Amino acid sequence: MKKFLFGIITLALVQGCTNNVKKSNEEVKKYPPFDIQNMDTTIKPGDDFYTYTNGTWLKNNPIPADKNSRSSFDELVEKNRHDIKAIIEEAASAKNVQAGSNSAKIGTFYNSGMDTVAIEKLGITPLKKYFEKIDSVKTIADVQTVGAFFQTYKISPFFYLFSNQDSKNSTSVIAQCYQAGIGLPDRDYYFNNDESTKKIREKYLVHLTKMFELLKDEHTIAEKNAKTVMKMETELAKASFTNIEDQDPQKTYNKLTIEGLNKLAPNIEWESYFTKVGYPGLSEVNIYQPSFMIELSNMMKTVPVDDWKTFLRWQLINATAGFLSKEFVDQNFDFYNRTLSGQEKMEPRWKLILDVTSNSLGELIGQLYVNKYFPPVAKQRMTDLVMNLKKSLKQRIENLTWMGPQTKQEALAKLDKMGMKVGYPDKWRDYSGLVISPESYVSNVLNSKAFEFRFSMDKVGKPVDRTEWVMTPQTVNAYYNPNRNEIVFPAGILQPPFFNMDADNAINYGAIGMAIGHEMTHGFDNMGRQFDKDGNLRDWWTKDDSKEFEAHAAMLVDQYNKFEVLDSTFVNGKHTLGENIADLGGATISYNAYKLSLEGKETPKPIDGFTNFQRFFLSYGQVWRNNMRDAELRKRVKTDEHSPSKVRINGVVYNMPEFYAAFPNIKPGDKLFRPVEQRQVIW
Repeated sequence: MKKFLFGIITLALVQGCTNNVKKSNEEVKKYPPFDIQNMDTTIKPGDDFYTYTNGTWLKNNPIPADKNSRSSFDELVEKNRHDIKAIIEEAASAKNVQAGSNSAKIGTFYNSGMDTVAIEKLGITPLKKYFEKIDSVKTIADVQTVGAFFQTYKISPFFYLFSNQDSKNSTSVIAQCYQAGIGLPDRDYYFNNDESTKKIREKYLVHLTKMFELLKDEHTIAEKNAKTVMKMETELAKASFTNIEDQDPQKTYNKLTIEGLNKLAPNIEWESYFTKVGYPGLSEVNIYQPSFMIELSNMMKTVPVDDWKTFLRWQLINATAGFLSKEFVDQNFDFYNRTLSGQEKMEPRWKLILDVTSNSLGELIGQLYVNKYFPPVAKQRMTDLVMNLKKSLKQRIENLTWMGPQTKQEALAKLDKMGMKVGYPDKWRDYSGLVISPESYVSNVLNSKAFEFRFSMDKVGKPVDRTEWVMTPQTVNAYYNPNRNEIVFPAGILQPPFFNMDADNAINYGAIGMAIGHEMTHGFDNMGRQFDKDGNLRDWWTKDDSKEFEAHAAMLVDQYNKFEVLDSTFVNGKHTLGENIADLGGATISYNAYKLSLEGKETPKPIDGFTNFQRFFLSYGQVWRNNMRDAELRKRVKTDEHSPSKVRINGVVYNMPEFYAAFPNIKPGDKLFRPVEQRQVIW
């Protein structure tokens, strides 16, 4: 769902933590809120604040062979995984549990993934009915019938089909279609002609060939099939929106009736398709990328049926390879992890199965997770922080010099109505309709995907459930939802180094406070600002204020375009604009909130030789520390809307006058010093 929400903090959508609250607290005390041993004080803070803060940690924490990065996020994910492992293993080892109960579902799902003997014995047998449907295809109508059948299991050969609020009527839930069908991480992988991308395309063809060979195709047939898939994916990629186009909420809002769909893409039998996915009554659909649907429709007329059958075989095996026998898992890893990200070795199986179990049975495990690891006092303290951050942003908006009173009034109304969710949902999902069996791991995965598809599509035409969460409580992440105008912080992220119950306020404001401010700012970034207080896509800006915003944003784009993260690899300032605005706004708002929290109180004494305001920035710096493989970094620069970690720190602090006040020795002549006239201020 990351693609369909603005404001995700990071790509890491994973879970986990320790064996009990007592142990977790003991571990917190072992590690100080900020450890000066991780710094490299041979670096001047004015030359590279990121390395000054984290330099020794970066040197002493190489990337494990089974990872593509090592970061504060990765450390927390690993911590959380051990907590979830304790929950899952308790369910998996339980005797005499009631069939179909929540504990039985958790245990059975996990055990089915860990039973490698059964998985090897079954091979691709559990997929027999899917392959038989492909084999039976004789016409283009049959191609679409099989595509619809796959869609019900969230295998999306043509497009993703899901529900979301109508962006221009946030009280209504409608169906949505989003481009799909390509196996490389982004459309540009099919066209960029730099050496690294050309090599990836070559290796992708090899990967496709090997996967068809695993399906028992002769080598020459497998090579031919690989070329067929590559050709079809390239055509789909040509018609796909770019990352920057996908970030434009106006351009991706194209609500059509069935009649409109038939005019846009006449070679897709829309009424039949929706009937076959189980939702014959769909009357209107938002098409994110019309150009993609037009090309898909054209291909239904020009591409031979046999090529579509080859394409469907690939879509099926690509969607399921990670849940099958070792030969499929290994080949899938070899391309998507080793080639694309540089990861040398696969993670232990228990971690892979744990992540799939936790994602598939999200709120079942989430209930157990919060009962065991998330004390109510943490939720209250987090709520207090959010209120202080709201007060801070209110002040910032009121005092903006570039925004007029009419737009300010609308912005303040939006902030006032901005919702907040902390920890876990007020009501839990019902999983009684999900069938989990010990017979087949891949079938359990597909059944859970089918359950999620129905859960999403059943919302169409019904009132919006504003209590619903997009993330599970155990997720190490957070988000802002523009359609609901709300920020959401799952319990999983509310742990050190982001949120530390034993830390001084400067540390918490620099870490989780910045994260809160980051999500709030997403409501007012280049995308979020286009939605009003009720979550509707509506222009509430005066023309002059809109021009002012665009001018400030353009300066930030220019600044980030100049960050070179690898040889000849630069940040895309336009693609990362929303996250860069949120980072700068989040740090500024949180700093101001921290100052507000000190009013009427004695100034905190220095700790480890650093003032409280210095500790705020040091805390911010440590949260984003990250060692990353070059291959993964190149991929992230092409696909991720977030700037790389070093840029997230250095791109922000040298714009902030508060940073220079906290570190008065930073002067002109230091490598990253920015003159006052070059410092960007938006929120």
